[in-house]
Amino acid sequence: MPSRDKESYSIQAVENALDVLEALSEGEEEVRISQLSEKLAMNKTSVFRLLATFENRGYVEREPESGKYRLGISAYEIARKFLSKMGLLRHARPVMEELARQCNEAVYLTLKHNHDVLFLDLADVLQQVKVAPLSGKRYPLESTAAGQVLLAFDNLSTAAQKPVSSPLTQIVTIQKQGYISDSETLGEGIASIAAPLLGKGGTLHGALCLVAPTYRLPDKTLQQEVLPQLLEASRIISSKLGWHTLAPPHSRL
Repeated sequence: MPSRDKESYSIQAVENALDVLEALSEGEEEVRISQLSEKLAMNKTSVFRLLATFENRGYVEREPESGKYRLGISAYEIARKFLSKMGLLRHARPVMEELARQCNEAVYLTLKHNHDVLFLDLADVLQQVKVAPLSGKRYPLESTAAGQVLLAFDNLSTAAQKPVSSPLTQIVTIQKQGYISDSETLGEGIASIAAPLLGKGGTLHGALCLVAPTYRLPDKTLQQEVLPQLLEASRIISSKLGWHTLAPPHSRL
């Protein structure tokens, strides 16, 4: 059988169904058919039929009083099973929890998802003032510390194949220092700092990202307390993923 581009196997009906599920996972917790129809540029009848099918299988739930739809238990169950089998999360989770305890701030496992950074999993802490949970949210790669780390270290193996949208000098800086911090890119009053997670052969697996209110991460605290522990956590997880060298995970140049 001759080789074919994977897009040539795409089934439009399945594409539409997945678009509806993805739209339900973003933005507001509950949405109306009219909102999905407008957002996806699909007619209301098609959206209704897809939602009814998902509802029958438990992937979507409908609120009787408002008529709005939200993700159902089956969708969360699939996600739970996926996460339980994910090697990266299995290795990262204990280290993330320890880092969160040490710094008393929220720590996220983030992944590159097409042109976005996905905040996949959270190790949280009992702070009186906390940043709203970011789990499941996506942001453009260039716009956050975690995304820029993913761009910088993914670029080491892909620069020859595709252009890089971030300035080259910024990418080289991130590669050399092994981390980057930012302020208010995730929202007003929010600071974050991220470092890469690498595996065998320097393969990029994701990034650790510590998130906190800006007033709790002044530069001195970030540099002297948070950064060393973040880099050590990155090194430990990377070693579990196969990064067996004497150099820290970011020393790939």
